[in-house]
Amino acid sequence: MKVLFIGGTGIISSACTQRAVDQGIELYHLNRGESKRPTPAGVKVLHADFRDEGSAKQALDDHTFDAVVDWIAYTPDHIETDIQLFSERTKQYLFISSASAYHVPTLNLPITESSPLHNPYWQYSRDKIACEERLTTAYRELGFPVTIVRPSHTYDCTLMPMGYQYTVINRMRQGKKVIVHGDGTSLWTLTHHKDFAVGLVGLLGNERVIGDTFHITNDEILTWNQIFELMAAAAGVEPDLVHIPSDFIAAFDPEWGASLLGDKAHSRIFDNTKIKRTVMEFNPIIPFYQGAKEIIAYYDADPAHQSINRNQDEMMDRIIAAYESALP
Repeated sequence: MKVLFIGGTGIISSACTQRAVDQGIELYHLNRGESKRPTPAGVKVLHADFRDEGSAKQALDDHTFDAVVDWIAYTPDHIETDIQLFSERTKQYLFISSASAYHVPTLNLPITESSPLHNPYWQYSRDKIACEERLTTAYRELGFPVTIVRPSHTYDCTLMPMGYQYTVINRMRQGKKVIVHGDGTSLWTLTHHKDFAVGLVGLLGNERVIGDTFHITNDEILTWNQIFELMAAAAGVEPDLVHIPSDFIAAFDPEWGASLLGDKAHSRIFDNTKIKRTVMEFNPIIPFYQGAKEIIAYYDADPAHQSINRNQDEMMDRIIAAYESALP
């Protein structure tokens, strides 16, 4: 099987790359070759700026593929380019959408692939929904061979689940208070990128999934309090957690607030029956306590990894001070 990854060296796609190579897939990457992550041996790299259509066509030359996965399509104009480029080049096109596209606030749990899509809070999610709608139209009207995949919060050792690089762990280790949105009891799902890769690669080349949609997530359910506590335990500290409403945070930091109100502030539990029925080997096995240890080990291995977002660090101090001063 001959497969193209547009991108291929990101947090999720790097694990899928290794899984594909291990499965004997003839894998190509199309990217600018600027990632810090190494490309595994055996991957053929086509260098181009994919958002420059002329550059992409030149790099693709006369290649055709059994499957194409676009890891870096975020807006409908990206999808228009993909439809033009790959209508005659591939038997299957996989679009990487997002589980944040599911209705916010959550209507019913667990979430299934047929749950409605609606997110009034986060532009990123609305753009992914628009991409899905365009691809669905292309499938129905033109036979464009799309399969839609919706990851939830998928991580590797480089990604802090609370965001902002090493900032929150640094605060914990300094004995400073750290913010947990809401009361910390909303339910969340974290998926290790190696577990995700089993599901994604298992969909490649499967003609029965054309026109269909899958989310690929973990079965482990954690509260945000537990996530912070597991990260603190891996870092060898006791966290001083401050619970602050998401809309209060949004009033100080609209970007952070959008990612909370549009996603993380709501309980997200997923029914993985569909992907398990389709990809028989998919069975997520990496618990987050193990993932937390991997993350801390990565950041502790090299001081260069311990980047602090000073603006966000100061913003957290301001939010905490304002919230505590408003308490009776």
